[in-house]
Amino acid sequence: MTVIVRDLRPDVRADAEGFSTTRRLALPYMLSTPESVVHTLTHAHPDAHFTQLVAEQDGEIIGTAQVSVAHESTEPGQGSANIYVRPDRRHRGAGSLLLRTAEERLAALGVTKLFAWVLDEPENRAFAERHGFRASRSAYFLRLDLTSGTLPPRQDPPPGVELRTAADFAADPRPLFELDAEVVSDEPSDIDVEFTDYEAWLDENWRHPLLNRDLTVVAVVRGRPAAFSVAHTDGTRYGTAMTGTAREFRGRGLAKLAKNDSLHRARAAGYTEAFTGNDTGNEPMIAINKWFGYEVGATEVRYVRALG
Repeated sequence: MTVIVRDLRPDVRADAEGFSTTRRLALPYMLSTPESVVHTLTHAHPDAHFTQLVAEQDGEIIGTAQVSVAHESTEPGQGSANIYVRPDRRHRGAGSLLLRTAEERLAALGVTKLFAWVLDEPENRAFAERHGFRASRSAYFLRLDLTSGTLPPRQDPPPGVELRTAADFAADPRPLFELDAEVVSDEPSDIDVEFTDYEAWLDENWRHPLLNRDLTVVAVVRGRPAAFSVAHTDGTRYGTAMTGTAREFRGRGLAKLAKNDSLHRARAAGYTEAFTGNDTGNEPMIAINKWFGYEVGATEVRYVRALG
């Protein structure tokens, strides 16, 4: 009955399946498959020192942790450890053991500030606070029922704007990398991020197994990608991984246009529910998602503590 913590073995199918199942049970608003678990681990940038830990009891994976150094941040010494335990396997010490292991790994890498996302539930928040974390920003998980008929009608793009899919950029996705880099740098976050490595972006994002290029919609102005809505799918569910607009083109409704078209494509493809997430302070995007009909399903709080 002893709980042990070890590294996930990417070449063992049962490990990836156990990791993915635990994540879906603990956090049903985020997409996860065995393939995406392995891809994330094996294609992470070396400077991230990315690790996936599992808590195992009697051969069953009951908890997971994703641990990394924020290598894309402009501020050194930052890292993250996001820990999830199966709801039906709590109170066995898995969460504490995963956190202790993650802290030891990150401290050895020079991390001095540790961030962790925690579901906004009394038991989860109490766990974080017992371990010395303090609450920071928060974010919503939102869900949209694509079968309800509340999705706004499809809209024609304004003159000079063309809607394409990511599949149209298969021969040269660099323009999407440049758009993604600009959008990510302006996202509300405790950790500033800069995308500068195109090859790493290709490995980690463009070739990600959850990316659905046919459902990812790009608003193009004069040949330049101006806004996009990135779609992830796991075979049965649809999730928005990113929606944003280049600074030059903001205020024209292009992100809303792209996301609406993507959602219509998803519904036509047979997807029945859509998920997305928003920082609670991102009022413009929250308003857009409410216009689509999304409803808040849960809230997650970002916690932080000093290490070492």
